[in-house]
Amino acid sequence: MDALLATYHLTSSGHDIAARAAALALEQSVEMPDAAIRSQFVRANTLAKVASITALSEQHYRVVLALGVATTGYEIGQLMNMLFGNCSLQEDVQLVDVEFPEALHAAFPGPKFGLDGIRDRTGVYARALTCTALKPQGLSAQELGDLCGTFARAGIDVIKDDHGIADQSYARFAERIYACQRAIEQGGQEIGKLACYAPSLSGGPKMLREQIHIAANEGVEMLLVTPMIMGLPVFQELITDDIKVPVLAHPALSGALRIAPPLFYGKLFRMFGADAVIFPNFGGRFSYSAQTCVQLVDAARATPFGNHRASLPVPAGGMSVERVPEMLATYGIDTMLLIGGGLLTAGEELLARSIQFVEKVADASKLAAAA
Repeated sequence: MDALLATYHLTSSGHDIAARAAALALEQSVEMPDAAIRSQFVRANTLAKVASITALSEQHYRVVLALGVATTGYEIGQLMNMLFGNCSLQEDVQLVDVEFPEALHAAFPGPKFGLDGIRDRTGVYARALTCTALKPQGLSAQELGDLCGTFARAGIDVIKDDHGIADQSYARFAERIYACQRAIEQGGQEIGKLACYAPSLSGGPKMLREQIHIAANEGVEMLLVTPMIMGLPVFQELITDDIKVPVLAHPALSGALRIAPPLFYGKLFRMFGADAVIFPNFGGRFSYSAQTCVQLVDAARATPFGNHRASLPVPAGGMSVERVPEMLATYGIDTMLLIGGGLLTAGEELLARSIQFVEKVADASKLAAAA
């Protein structure tokens, strides 16, 4: 059986762990009692096998299952179903890592542009990239455009919508795209450097394709997507068939999963086509540890990973200008720092605060690169 190896952490007693691991293998492959399996083909090719069991502590174990590659159908939804479908409902199970055979790497596109492609788009090579967010939702299209223009004149590289901005009545998608992209272009003319605007996509497949078409016609250079809200199969299909620019993947709705962040955001988002991956940074509004964040960044950029380009990691969530040196010392310069509310609190001094952010990243990048 050509297999992928999925690693889980289970809570169990030593007396029960062998049976618990065997039950997990059944649940994640054939979903029926072993005694009911009559087909030798099923036993040889689709029934998951327990590859190893390792004690982590008295009540915690690492279990590796060998899952038949053919059972995934080489399709993103079924792959996730095989990895964590039913056992996501069992609170004692966490999916922590996956080793993919070449056949699965070949079945999924990976980033079209990745870290290097985004550097080419922005013309930024010797330092970390800068990013900010347009917020709050409730502003008109023109107000968002004005805000976009301020950030563009400050020299910020990527200006994205907040993921809560969709196609609301107070800022319709087409009107917002027009206002923001024009502001980007005007700001670029003023300072001699063109930022990239990344509008947030929303809705079902028909609306998503309409929005992609509108953005392309307006000359938009990036897009913000929320893979778990639109659905992973839709996300991959849009990247493969419709989207012709880099995509920033937002983690909204994924926090309820018991999948290790380095695997989910670092490996899977990258494998499924995210050029840049936004993740909750340590020390901000969320609870990831520094170690988890570093492992996530390493997974997003690690080579080789099949033939997939490296994704650009984007730490976010409660970031501040003062923490820029710390972030770059932690992650290095192949990173895009996202500060949203931390800039907007400057009020009337927004332009000056945004310029300070850009300058701080440039200075800290020199130190990080020399370290």
